[in-house]
Amino acid sequence: MKILFQPIIVSIFLFTILLNAQNDTFPLENKNVLIVYGGWEGHQPEVFATKIASWLKGQKAIVTISDSTQIYLDKTVMSKVDLIIQHITMSKIQANESKALENAISRGVGLAGCHGGLGDTFRENTEYQYMVGGQFVKHPGGQVDYTVKIIAQENPILKGVNDFSLHSEQYYMHVDPAINILATTRFSGDHDSWIEGVEVPVVWTKSFGKGRVFYSSLGHNKEDFEIPEVWEIMVRGVTWAAGSKMN
Repeated sequence: MKILFQPIIVSIFLFTILLNAQNDTFPLENKNVLIVYGGWEGHQPEVFATKIASWLKGQKAIVTISDSTQIYLDKTVMSKVDLIIQHITMSKIQANESKALENAISRGVGLAGCHGGLGDTFRENTEYQYMVGGQFVKHPGGQVDYTVKIIAQENPILKGVNDFSLHSEQYYMHVDPAINILATTRFSGDHDSWIEGVEVPVVWTKSFGKGRVFYSSLGHNKEDFEIPEVWEIMVRGVTWAAGSKMN
């Protein structure tokens, strides 16, 4: 009996180790991620860059951080990058820098970002907006109470995330009909009566050439990222944009 029993115990033990090892995988391990930040200081770009970089390093990603869009012209960096996370509100970009960014995403590099850092960047650059899939135009009332409605819970980025409310900037955006909408928000009309009941995308994905683009309008300041749903959506979106398999 003992001779039969011991191999069974050993097999169960080895299976448990293997299962735990699989659960400890890091989808972004060895992914080259470029974080580019700057622009309007009100959106705390360096704070965001530091926070997301810390999380990425915990995921064993290889992280490069830059405070200048000139990095897009660095062929050594751009030839290795798997994902670009940009957090630049407004500001300007040189034509050759913008073209280098667009070319990278088109050939398969992922692009991810949030709030004004990706959705209110380079306002005069329509090619950039075409790539991202939308552009901020206003947040009626400034900081208001509003609800985010999850409409694609089957999507791995939103799986298990329920509708939630927050007090922050509710972004009214002009968007590309080609985006894949994952979450929306409805405007009350309290501040601009003519938009009462209008539903605007909050979270979306889209393709640009071979590249994956992820955007969330959430994330006005560091306090917003302390809301569990906001941060969870952000890191899942980053993982998806990098082309990594999501747990």
